[in-house]
Amino acid sequence: MAKLVQVTDNTFDAEVLKPDIPVLVDFWAEWCGPCKMIAPFLEQIAEEYAGKVKVVKLDVDSSNQTAMQFGIQSIPTLLLFKNGQNVERLVGAMPKERLLARIRPHLLLN
Repeated sequence: MAKLVQVTDNTFDAEVLKPDIPVLVDFWAEWCGPCKMIAPFLEQIAEEYAGKVKVVKLDVDSSNQTAMQFGIQSIPTLLLFKNGQNVERLVGAMPKERLLARIRPHLLLN
């Protein structure tokens, strides 16, 4: 059972840029209603695609340096990294199936 990993400015490189599987980063904040709406989808994706994608959360209030580095202007914003490179950017809340349709092409599926 894969869990969502909390990342910070200090752990971002090791947790997001170094893994050999794609990493989906949820830029969020505690006060963000739409962020809370998509949180269950992200937990399901982390479980259903364990070993194929790593799902992490970065709180923009406590780790604003990384958020600024990637030009996060509204939340939720999801960035998908593959081999250390940002390959997909999703802004705003969306249904799970639409989210999967955007990230599935980048995953290592058998």
